[in-house]
Amino acid sequence: LVCDVSGSMAPYARMLLQYLQASVTAHTRVEAFVFGTRLTRVTRDLDSRDPDRALARAAERVSDWSGGTRIGAALAELNREHGRRIGRGAVVVILSDGWDRGDPDLLGVEMARLQRTAHRLLWLNPLAADPRYEPLTRGMRAALPHVDHLLPGNSIASLESLADLMEEGLS
Repeated sequence: LVCDVSGSMAPYARMLLQYLQASVTAHTRVEAFVFGTRLTRVTRDLDSRDPDRALARAAERVSDWSGGTRIGAALAELNREHGRRIGRGAVVVILSDGWDRGDPDLLGVEMARLQRTAHRLLWLNPLAADPRYEPLTRGMRAALPHVDHLLPGNSIASLESLADLMEEGLS
């Protein structure tokens, strides 16, 4: 799970981090990362039965909370530094609105690299809940060709849809 905690994601960050925390606590093979302008692994911080304490610990470790976004650079670090930890054949879920200040070419290259190693690559975008949503930002346009499923990520119901998709085998 790779969650955007930049300024544009502030309205969704707490809910999504609670989802990350519940996933880490419930499953032994879940890795959790957050990013704004840089990637931070928060798996150990979120591994607690006390959600408030876990979220506070994770927030303390993140230096770029509510700042800018460089998705390509964060994914480059994910691929380079944590690729073995994630492992081949993983289901990778990116939770982001796709607003990005970084290089869209780098984002496309890193998404392609991630897609080659992942079993499935899912993107949850809170903005995709609007039926009029079109992926017009540079970040989403660069990422979308490498995404197996683009889903809304704005509510508990959208997270339940993700769970249903995963239970169905991600077809």
